[in-house]
Amino acid sequence: MATGDTKKEWNEHTSIIQIEKYESESTYTLQYKNKAKTSKIIDTNYCSSYVSAFKRFYEVENDNKLFYGDNLDVLRYLLQKLNLKNKIDLVYIDPPYGTNSVFKTRNQKSSYTDTLQGANYLEYLRKRAILIRELLSEQGSFYLHLDNNMAFQSKVILDEIFGEKNFRGYITRKKCSNKNYTKNTFGNISDYILFYSKSEKYIWNRAVAPWTDDKIKKEYTNIEKETGRRYKKVPIHAPGIRNGETGKEWKGMLPPKGKHWQYTPTKLDEFDRKNEIYWSSTGNPRRKVYLDQSNGIPVQDIWLEYQDAVNQNVKITGYPTEKNPLLLKRIIEASSNEGDVVLDCFAGSGTTLGVASQLKRKWIGVDNSSEAIDNILKRFIKGTQQMGDYVNGKKKEEKMATIFENEPEYKYKKQSNFDNFELFTDENFMNIIEPLLDKWNINKPK
Repeated sequence: MATGDTKKEWNEHTSIIQIEKYESESTYTLQYKNKAKTSKIIDTNYCSSYVSAFKRFYEVENDNKLFYGDNLDVLRYLLQKLNLKNKIDLVYIDPPYGTNSVFKTRNQKSSYTDTLQGANYLEYLRKRAILIRELLSEQGSFYLHLDNNMAFQSKVILDEIFGEKNFRGYITRKKCSNKNYTKNTFGNISDYILFYSKSEKYIWNRAVAPWTDDKIKKEYTNIEKETGRRYKKVPIHAPGIRNGETGKEWKGMLPPKGKHWQYTPTKLDEFDRKNEIYWSSTGNPRRKVYLDQSNGIPVQDIWLEYQDAVNQNVKITGYPTEKNPLLLKRIIEASSNEGDVVLDCFAGSGTTLGVASQLKRKWIGVDNSSEAIDNILKRFIKGTQQMGDYVNGKKKEEKMATIFENEPEYKYKKQSNFDNFELFTDENFMNIIEPLLDKWNINKPK
């Protein structure tokens, strides 16, 4: 992969024909009808009066909050009533994708609609993203999960809201197994997660994958005779010319033409004193990088291991588009710390909320679907279940869930007296919530 130098390193001896002329201003926006002013989106007051559905039966006061309502109104409520501006450290959302479809659970209950398209969809997303930016702390991050239908138009909108410089990357995720596609195109097995930060100083705990024996033998091919430590040899120079310390002579040699040292000469001297420089028979220096100093393999931006839960033999609630909990584990661990606040305002089956709880984060969830609220209550009160044989109508025995199926240290803990979270809704919607309270025995006194 080619690495470019800074513009000041350009040598004029190369002839390039260029007839186009461009203005120095390079900013851009996406224009469409009925695009509301940012100030109006922020300053519009919330309109619902949210009360705790649990407090009628239990004395509940908790940092974890679940809202049944329109997330646009709830986000304003969080800003204006709960004073959470600049207080939320991580937001992950998996909204509708603009597919012009409706979705049902595995037992054919209506869950949510996805009928907004084009400019209407973008404005719907933009309003919520603007309020999310207001809620995010200066060290906060925002992850938006979409497919190829609206991901690229949405990036232009998010660049306007968060700034191009705060775009941290596209994550490409393999969402399902390979398909026998009947369309005349390549099989669609990927979707995308757009990653933004609120500022340049954001929480970042680098994600790593564990080493395997095969990868160790392939990557760390050398063993140090004196210590028995396994190591690999890596270049100590990098592409690009530098005029500072890293462009100066070290031990009588300059960096290769067109390159610079990765470290200052002083730092290279320190490596050499510690016997961490390998000198070839021709005098070529390389740095020794030891296996025992590595926490794992740094994760890149293509994720192949986290297919949707409905495509793997894991425990689920049965809610459509339910995401793999290990996907959320990676994101939450990378962009938050214990005690931080995680928000998912398209909570769906509650995977984000469940994983955040297991990882000792505080959380806020929002959804406007009663079926989603039902599934979230089920997740926290009873647990998830094996997928079962839905073709023949057979279900496997329901058991308490382990959120991280192959990681016993993350045991699912059943909530007692619902002291792990509160459920809020407007009094006008309490007639919808009350049957769910009855269903999960929440209306029974202690």
